[in-house]
Amino acid sequence: MSDAHFPIDDRHTKSAVMHGLRQRCPNCGEGRLFTRYLKVADNCPSCNEELFHHRADDGPAYLTILVVGHILGFVIHFMWVYLRPEPWVMASTLTVAAVALSLYLLPRMKGMVVGIQWARRMHGFGHNS
Repeated sequence: MSDAHFPIDDRHTKSAVMHGLRQRCPNCGEGRLFTRYLKVADNCPSCNEELFHHRADDGPAYLTILVVGHILGFVIHFMWVYLRPEPWVMASTLTVAAVALSLYLLPRMKGMVVGIQWARRMHGFGHNS
């Protein structure tokens, strides 16, 4: 079977993921990926790469929950074993931390998912879509 039908892997996944985590265009790394908090721009303002093809759906939310849950799991253990705060102090502190960390990570996780999709030519990001 000939390899002529398969596209050359000219898009580097690692750099696209890193650009996405920085909320930048996965192609050039310069233009802003989002026009609002989670609204992906239709085109990159720097290189004019089309970005409207993304299908991030619930993936970034699941990844955010996974990361926040693991981080706060260690924080809960540390607080309970070493600090022993009052339950209401611990609950309110961890609630604020969970919300703040989730709001911080969600656009970065979405940028990472869009970067992976762009690098792997998924959902319309390819040449023959």
